[in-house]
Amino acid sequence: MSTPFLVLIGIITGAVAFGITVYNRLVKLRNMKDEGWSGIDVQLKRRADLIPNLMETVKGYMEHEDEVLTAVTELRSRAGSADNPADRMKAEAALSMGLGRLIAVAESYPDLKANENFLELQRQLQEIEDQLQMARRYYNGTVRNLNTSIEIFPNSVVANMFHFEQAEFFEIEDDNDRAVPEVKFQ
Repeated sequence: MSTPFLVLIGIITGAVAFGITVYNRLVKLRNMKDEGWSGIDVQLKRRADLIPNLMETVKGYMEHEDEVLTAVTELRSRAGSADNPADRMKAEAALSMGLGRLIAVAESYPDLKANENFLELQRQLQEIEDQLQMARRYYNGTVRNLNTSIEIFPNSVVANMFHFEQAEFFEIEDDNDRAVPEVKFQ
């Protein structure tokens, strides 16, 4: 065998090995992204399961707040029926805002604020929101890693050959949520 032929075999073998390595890394990153989304989904399900108990508890106290209660119920239904992660993110952001309004309105009912069941549900909701925040950070980290790996050359060649697609970050939809609150001491 001639030296040029061996060099050609070596280059082809190296290219194939490189392609396999990149492909496997992209699959791993995609699976980690899916795992991250699954973690978010679990926390969203926990929150959705908690909402009916929260609604039932506040209903008796908040007789004149039908609009808030109806809005939260409708937002929960919309979030549960979202077909894809992007729609789910938007629906869940709206539901979070609705729950925030519900808790804010509940603060004006002293008897409700003293209700142990309501306080326990509020504590559970806060715990779920904390877990959800951690799951979102993990998911966004995996999305960043996947997207970066897809975009960099020469990985982009392998990614395009096997139709790897970039994922969307779980972002804050409402610009008001991004604003830094103003604190004034008097």
